Amino acid sequence: MIYFNNVSKVYSKDSVALENVTLTVTAGEFVSVVGHSGAGKTTLVKMILADDRPSEGTVFFESVNVHKLRSNDLTRLRRRIGAVFQDFKLLPNKTAYENIAFAMEAVGKTSREIASDVPNVLDLVDLGNKIHHFPHQMSGGEKQRLAIARAIINQPELIIADEPTGNLDPVNTYEVIQILKKINDLGTTVILTTHNRGVVESVGKRVITLENGKIVRDDKSGKYII
Repeated sequence: MIYFNNVSKVYSKDSVALENVTLTVTAGEFVSVVGHSGAGKTTLVKMILADDRPSEGTVFFESVNVHKLRSNDLTRLRRRIGAVFQDFKLLPNKTAYENIAFAMEAVGKTSREIASDVPNVLDLVDLGNKIHHFPHQMSGGEKQRLAIARAIINQPELIIADEPTGNLDPVNTYEVIQILKKINDLGTTVILTTHNRGVVESVGKRVITLENGKIVRDDKSGKYII
């Protein structure tokens, strides 16, 4: 599904974010990308979204070089990917319902589809009783679950979760990870970046370890060894 072929990202001679990264993520995998702050985790996921360009090498989504796509084709590619971030990126003046509806409207879904699907996805992330709440009325864990609901509403093939539990307490961290595992069990590929050992070991799936922009481990055992 995703293939990095000798990808490097050099910002300056003293700032190398990725160095000769080659990896494959197959459809349906749950992959945790771990490493200390500055290891290159966020740069790696930005490459998949084409939010950043490699200095060398190529990033493929299926057989497509994502950095050679025209604007319209890149928009279509990004619609196949749901993204979740540490800082939620919710629309503060819209309710839970409206935040998700906005994502559906952006891809041309009808009012009937929105009215049907939004309550269902909120139930999936245990926010059915928060449908008319604004983000400021929610806890950090609830905001992140809402962000996940928005990310999956259009049934993407891939979810990228970039440090999604970084601002959460252990209870909310557990709930968010359980939801991501549930999404993966339903067939969606998940790439999770984290530096939380407990998160990695609770997932128990493949772990790629980055250090100074290089892959230093790629384990199937779900262990955080760094």
